[in-house]
Amino acid sequence: MDNNMSFPSHILQIQGFEFSQTFMYPIFFSMLFVYLSLLVSNIGVLVVIIKERNLHQPMYILFCNLSVNDLIGNTVLLPRLMADIVSTERFITYSQCVTQAFFSHMFGSASHMILIIMAFDRYVAICYPLRYTSIMTTKTVVTLSVSAWGASLVLVSVLLGLTIRLSRCSSIIRNVYCDNASLFKLSCENVSINNIYGLFFTVLLFTSSMGSIAVTYFRIAVICWTKKSKELNNRALQTCASHLVVYLIMLWSGFLTIILHRFPDYPYLRKLASVLFHVVPAHFNPIIYGMQTKSLRQKIIQILCRKVTHS
Repeated sequence: MDNNMSFPSHILQIQGFEFSQTFMYPIFFSMLFVYLSLLVSNIGVLVVIIKERNLHQPMYILFCNLSVNDLIGNTVLLPRLMADIVSTERFITYSQCVTQAFFSHMFGSASHMILIIMAFDRYVAICYPLRYTSIMTTKTVVTLSVSAWGASLVLVSVLLGLTIRLSRCSSIIRNVYCDNASLFKLSCENVSINNIYGLFFTVLLFTSSMGSIAVTYFRIAVICWTKKSKELNNRALQTCASHLVVYLIMLWSGFLTIILHRFPDYPYLRKLASVLFHVVPAHFNPIIYGMQTKSLRQKIIQILCRKVTHS
């Protein structure tokens, strides 16, 4: 497409992926399958946790936060991305673009915050099992959840607030969807403040999550080592393995996206990494937790068995 085409100031053009006609619809239907399976798995887990009273425990309530975040983060991305794949005119209004960027960054930020709280929950459950119910009360879980979403809201609002103040001299979003970096690159003004705050935002998010999770897992490992209890070790492995796998998937996909933003010579890899950052954690979170968490796995199997029996 011609980058010199003129559009109204509130209309932007998304660069997106470029596919040949041969691959366009196979890729579209593949992404549709991924999105539908993502919806079914996350909504299914939410329904199971909400319906089953014995699953109304801190760990599962926190997992609900993660599933809701995955649903929101991918719903603002994938339907629009699928439409752009089969469309020759990839236009979006500036306000829609800012909204998409907001929820995209909320998705990333809230994922880190929620996983920090889940690590703390596992630490209390394993290291202080007798005090677990008195520490991780419903009020505490709700307070921590609201704090995670609130902190993400403040950080992302400032991030995008610094961007929307800028004037624009371009209308090309050089990504498959809108994010903060793509938005402030539309400006010809000095964006040093945006870069500084963006770096602060990224360093704060990653260091706080990596630091918190490293400390909690180190202390869990020390407790398991000193007590030398086979039952405790099995419980720690069962509950912590799923959390650690989910965190590592999200961490490395996020790292890859951030690093590739600094290398304009690899635009296709950057676009692919940015999509995988949303899709991969959201797709595997319910699967990993469903397989690793005994109570949740048993409830899902029971419901599936009842469905088969009734049919």
